[in-house]
Amino acid sequence: MRIRRAGSADAEELSSLLNEIIRAGGTTALETPLSAAEFADWFIDGEFPLTCNVAEHDQSLVGFQSLSLYGDPPKGVADIATFARMTPRTAGVGTALFPVTRAAAEEFGLEFINATIRADNVSGLGYYAKMGFETYDRLIQVPLQDGTPIDRIKKRFRVDARHHTIPDA
Repeated sequence: MRIRRAGSADAEELSSLLNEIIRAGGTTALETPLSAAEFADWFIDGEFPLTCNVAEHDQSLVGFQSLSLYGDPPKGVADIATFARMTPRTAGVGTALFPVTRAAAEEFGLEFINATIRADNVSGLGYYAKMGFETYDRLIQVPLQDGTPIDRIKKRFRVDARHHTIPDA
C-alpha cells in the first residue's frame, strides 16, 4: 500500500468512495453525497482542509484521511476524518494512513487531533482507540436528518509537539 498526498485529480474517485459509505449509512455523520467539486473543497483544497492523504492499493484509491479546521476548533486542534473503501475492502488502510497524518499534525504544530465518531460506529470507535485516541466528551442525542438521535463520541490524540510551537492564529 502506498500513501501519498491527495490532489484535486483524486476528487472524483474519492467522492465515489465516500458516497458509497454515506449511502450505506451507520458510520459517518455525513448523510448527503458529495460531488467531486464538493469533496475537493471539503477535504483537499478548500478553505478548511490542512492536509489529505490517500492510500493506494492495486492501482486504486482504497481510503483517505484528512485534517481540517472546519467549524473553528480551538487553537492547536484539528479534526480528523478517516474513510476506507467498503468494496472491495482492504485491511490496514487507516493504520497505514495515520503515521503520515500524525507527522503532518506535528508539522502544523498541533497539540491535539480531534475525532468525533457516531456512538453506533463500532469499527470507527475501535480504530481511533487503537491509534491512541482517548475519549474526552460525548455529544448527547444529535439528530440525523431523519430525526434519529445518535450520540457522538469525541476522542482526541495528543500530538508530540515538544519540538514545535503552536503558531498564533
